Amino acid sequence: MKKALLFINGIPPVYLPETEKYSLIACSDGAFHYLKEKNFPLEKLDFISGDFDSHSGRDESIYAEKFIYTPDQDKTDFQKSLEIIKNKGFKSVDVYGGSGGEMDHFLGNLTVAFLFKEDLQITFFDEFSTYFFSAKNLTLNEVKGKIISLYPFPVTKNISTTGLKWPLIKEHLELTNRIGTRNIAEEDTVSLQFESGNLVVFVSN
Repeated sequence: MKKALLFINGIPPVYLPETEKYSLIACSDGAFHYLKEKNFPLEKLDFISGDFDSHSGRDESIYAEKFIYTPDQDKTDFQKSLEIIKNKGFKSVDVYGGSGGEMDHFLGNLTVAFLFKEDLQITFFDEFSTYFFSAKNLTLNEVKGKIISLYPFPVTKNISTTGLKWPLIKEHLELTNRIGTRNIAEEDTVSLQFESGNLVVFVSN
């Protein structure tokens, strides 16, 4: 499956990912700042998307052909970038810069990922964890000793898990009642299944 790499304007990643496994590399206009500061090879970018309210990137003529102006103020730059990636035929996206800083941005990014979860497999990476919307059947490998958090969005029904210190057996999680954060993987392989709803899984680094 072809995979895309997208940088957005949250806390910049401590370490930049290797780019060789990606068929497309893009960033929002705000992320263009930190990629320059981190000496990312900007010639590898396929496009830079946004309303360009956070920098004057379009004045940099060397990259002018890579800029896609998306002025719609009813959508975030993240959402507009995902639309472009989806329209290019991609099904899998790794996202850096989706968390940290202003927490309304982080929650907004989760909501945007939810809107695309039927069309795109979106995985977020930051300095603390990897997180994503889970399929109803999920297996995590090489996770022994890692913190595994299960976050209902907003309700997840009949969850069962194996390999966790505190297992769930056909239990419900609900954002306004009970969530499943800070569990620990006691086995190298953790599996989970749930019947209905939506679930964000966080796996510590």
